[in-house]
Amino acid sequence: MIEMKGVSKKFNRFTALENVNISINKGSILGLIGSNGAGKTTLIKLLAGIYRQDCGEVTINKESVFENISLKQKIFYIPDYPYFFSQYTTKQMARFYKSCYPTWEEERFQKLAELFELNVNKKIHTFSKGWQRQIAFILALSANPEILLLDEPLDGLDPVVRKKVKNLLIHDVAEREMTILISSHNLREIEDICDHIGIIHKGSLLIEKELDDLKADIHKIQVAYKNGTPPDKLLLNLNPLHTEKRGSVFLFIVRGDGEKIEKQILQTTPVIFDLLPLTLEEIFIYEMGDIGYAIKNVLV
Repeated sequence: MIEMKGVSKKFNRFTALENVNISINKGSILGLIGSNGAGKTTLIKLLAGIYRQDCGEVTINKESVFENISLKQKIFYIPDYPYFFSQYTTKQMARFYKSCYPTWEEERFQKLAELFELNVNKKIHTFSKGWQRQIAFILALSANPEILLLDEPLDGLDPVVRKKVKNLLIHDVAEREMTILISSHNLREIEDICDHIGIIHKGSLLIEKELDDLKADIHKIQVAYKNGTPPDKLLLNLNPLHTEKRGSVFLFIVRGDGEKIEKQILQTTPVIFDLLPLTLEEIFIYEMGDIGYAIKNVLV
């Protein structure tokens, strides 16, 4: 298990993280959401052991991460801009990582290179940004890490490659119980891969929940009535987070148990009634709005 307890980190007078508490179970995929400068990269670098926290604890399986070589052999970190040695080919970088990771699997490296149609003898700096990201994933997955830390990893990948990478990540989580932390400011991009979500804003972790819990607790409802308006008693019972009228149809965003909400509405005999799923982006808009944060400052 990955744990951060009461973690804070400052750079001179700037507070990058303040009193962050987070836990990630083995075999989970946590999506860390936030705008640029929210503290995502700092949090990830603390977990990777690159930074040392000013206060609090950063542990993996109850071991401190910083300067723990044996633990770092189980972690692979892909930064926003992947780093490779100057003038190295992918084959040469593979040789380097093979010396660092006891779990390196040469056969898998060859298969992944073939899958991505990669020329392993070509110098990496001659590739485009998108190709360099693909190379980073090939090297990371060939190392078979227990924990994969990804900072905005899908930027620059075309849709076909992005889907291929996601499938490989999901496969490793299912087969080896690999744990992934993936940061992004794009909710739609990671909604289909994460089972746990954290949202960070100005160095503070605002929300950390399982995705299923988020989706089970908030609902979008469309209703219409013969007399044109919903009963006052219904609105009082539902206490909607958001109300909107579209022609003769009312749209409500409501928090609570879905079955109970449906029962309450059906008792009022609406002529139209739909209980609709919300996207992760919509959920956060209403969750964040409910606790007083402007979503435009958190997401793009």
